[in-house]
Amino acid sequence: MKIYTALMLQLIIWSGYTFIEWLSKYDQLVYKVIMFFVFFYLAINIGNWIIKSAKKTFMVTLMSLSLYGSFHLAMSYLSHW
Repeated sequence: MKIYTALMLQLIIWSGYTFIEWLSKYDQLVYKVIMFFVFFYLAINIGNWIIKSAKKTFMVTLMSLSLYGSFHLAMSYLSHW
């Protein structure tokens, strides 16, 4: 249940990242990259706070990031179709 909770919270974090990225659409790429790493750090810390295992936290974070990325790509593909 801890992994599921961490995964859901991380998906909420990635949704927040998408919203903030949308708000800063005119920013330079370097600022968007820095913002991504801030959200990645936040996701890692929240996951580690819940799961209490660095290895599992890293795997859950990669899983949530891949789910977010695949959903984001699917939605952008469908919006251009």
